[in-house]
Amino acid sequence: MNRAMQFPAPGAVQLGGLLGNALQANLDGRLKRFITGENSPAIALFSPEHVRKNEQGDWYGEHAGKWLSAAARAVQRTGDRQLRETLRRVADYLVSRQDSDGYLGTYAPSRRFMRKQPAGTRTWDGAPGVRTWDIWNHSYLVLGMLAVSQCLGETKYLECARRIGDLCWRTLSAGDIDVTELGNHHGLSATVLLEPAVELHLATGDRKYLDLARLVLEQADRRLELRLLSQALARTDVAEIGTGKAYQLAWNFVGVAKLFRATGDARLLTALQNIWESVRRFHLTLGGGPWGGVAHRSREVFNHPGVFSPQAYVETCSTFAWIELNRELLAITGEAKYADEIERSAYNDLLGAQAPNGEDWCYYSFPNGKHVFTTYWRCCKSSGAMALEELPSAAYGTAGDDIAINIYGESEAQFALPRAGAVRVQQLTGYPFEGDIRVRLTVQQPASFAIRLRVPSWATATDVSINGAPMSVTAEPGRFLAVTRTWRSDDEIRVVLAMTPVLHLQSNRNVQESKSPTGEAISQEVLRHDYAAITRGPLVYATGLIDDYKTEETLRLGREPLELLPATGKGEAPAIRLHAEGREPIVFTPYFAVGGRKDGTWRLTWMTLAPEAASDR
Repeated sequence: MNRAMQFPAPGAVQLGGLLGNALQANLDGRLKRFITGENSPAIALFSPEHVRKNEQGDWYGEHAGKWLSAAARAVQRTGDRQLRETLRRVADYLVSRQDSDGYLGTYAPSRRFMRKQPAGTRTWDGAPGVRTWDIWNHSYLVLGMLAVSQCLGETKYLECARRIGDLCWRTLSAGDIDVTELGNHHGLSATVLLEPAVELHLATGDRKYLDLARLVLEQADRRLELRLLSQALARTDVAEIGTGKAYQLAWNFVGVAKLFRATGDARLLTALQNIWESVRRFHLTLGGGPWGGVAHRSREVFNHPGVFSPQAYVETCSTFAWIELNRELLAITGEAKYADEIERSAYNDLLGAQAPNGEDWCYYSFPNGKHVFTTYWRCCKSSGAMALEELPSAAYGTAGDDIAINIYGESEAQFALPRAGAVRVQQLTGYPFEGDIRVRLTVQQPASFAIRLRVPSWATATDVSINGAPMSVTAEPGRFLAVTRTWRSDDEIRVVLAMTPVLHLQSNRNVQESKSPTGEAISQEVLRHDYAAITRGPLVYATGLIDDYKTEETLRLGREPLELLPATGKGEAPAIRLHAEGREPIVFTPYFAVGGRKDGTWRLTWMTLAPEAASDR
């Protein structure tokens, strides 16, 4: 039975292992170095001198709100004094820069979102005549100020967010300005206001912000090129909604999910599930990142369903928004498949975009392509930092008295349950490199409740024991396994997940449809390229340049092509040797770590197969 799930506060969960290392690097790198005060470039954008003359703006103002959100969660999680002081200083400066009408942006008065856009031609992506990211930037500022208010416990930050919400409500409810006129991709970059509007309602109980969210969704659905809700309900593929912009679409549906939580409108949940199925079925890499960029599709826009290319793009911002959407659906439904997607994205395309120093990030990642760190102002550096700080809370959940383990990996979490009192859950494991997981409990007083263990969708065999005694259970992949008993301190669950290497096959095909002279339908395959890739457990595997210089090679595989090699040391992943006819084996290691995550290194996930080899398999 699926049940709605609540997530613990950031400070109640400590992640170790790979994710813990990534979080520590994020804290020491991005969060402590990118912004150190009001003179940091991302905050100096809000200075009177800059705002007065800024006629362009772009998205650069988003970094302030994103940093506030991520830094506030990191402070809650770690209690880091230095970051707390910087967070307060920067938030106070931004509050001081807010105008009396609530405006807190980087644009000169003539370019602000409160002014109706001048008539004129729009670009292919529906961008307004005067380019603006003003609503977009304010949306992140609302989320950032709400996070600071929760972290520092002071109402002035909440009031700052409320004044932005009030300004948006006055502007959009007056009837002269439609929100879809204020962003590109036919308005998607402005209709993202949906999420912060709902968050304001949830934080304050003020119905005005709920009305604002409904107004934004209504206008997004009314826009002919968008019809956001209607098309989702009609099961339109995400690539065909608006321009198919992955990041913006996913963020919009995060807002739809929160609006469902606030209203219970069943249509919204149906739309969400349709969108999720579309993305999950057609638009993800093996590593869980939304991808685009094939043929005429923009690099950040979903490919058409059924199109495949190893060189397609994954924007880190899109991975972040996909993780958020799955977090919301996990909270609403309690279904394990959403936790599966969070874990897959986190261990592959998210970690694979972060540099070991925690400061540098890839804007774009490729299943087959070069690892390239992006430049200062690019959005993905801040989105990656936010995505990492979402993971601790999402790693565990509660439903009534039950505790769910959503993400596997070394960690510790604290809970307060009605009957058991204080409960500590520890995961002792080398996951995701190995499938042996020990879950140790400490309870204030013995009590009966369930520990819900996620059985990954890839798990072909799952063994469970308690205190050394094997359990006779049916562990269904892609579902939670509830283990209910009276728990006592030092009880231990052991979960062993089979991690067999798996070979995945994929094709890029073009089929020409025609008719015979007698009118019979004919389907003729005119193009086909076949590929193979490897996963083990939650991890995608890849190799560097083949023979140290080739970006691809056509292989003819044997009947048993995969050989698992022993790990070289504790905390290391086993490598996999791929055997092919007529050449030396190729060694694969986890995608995220290939090349030491260094700038300029290559990662190759998909190997081209010889045509006859592909047809024989």
